[in-house]
Amino acid sequence: MRSQKFAVLIASLFLTAAAFAQSAPATKSPAGVWVDAKGMTLYTFDKDSVGKSACNGPCAANWPPLMAGADAKASGDWTVVTRDDGSKQWAYKGKLLYAWIKDTKAGDMTGDNFNNVWHAAKD
Repeated sequence: MRSQKFAVLIASLFLTAAAFAQSAPATKSPAGVWVDAKGMTLYTFDKDSVGKSACNGPCAANWPPLMAGADAKASGDWTVVTRDDGSKQWAYKGKLLYAWIKDTKAGDMTGDNFNNVWHAAKD
C-alpha cells in the first residue's frame, strides 16, 4: 500500500512538472526578458507575421527557434506555430521566439535591436 501511494505521488509530480513546462516554455529573467531553460535571452523578429515565421534556412541557423515538442499544446498567452519545415515553435502573445547564436552565456542580450528588427522578448 505504501509503495502504491509513493508511485502515485511520483507520477503526479511528473505530470505536474510536464504541465508546467507545457504552459510556460520560458521564464522571465530579473531584467524582465523571456529566457529559455538555459537562461539564454529570447528574441522576437519584426518580419514575422502572426502564426508564420519569416526566419527559415540560414536565418534560423543564426536565430534558432524556441522549438516546441510535437505534442506541445497552447496554454494562455503561449501558442505553438508550425514552421515551414513542419517543426513546431513557441510563440508568446502571437510573437514567435528565437535565441541568438552570438549570445554565449545566460544574460547576454547582444541580439537586442539587431538590424532594428530583432528585439529581446518582453511583455
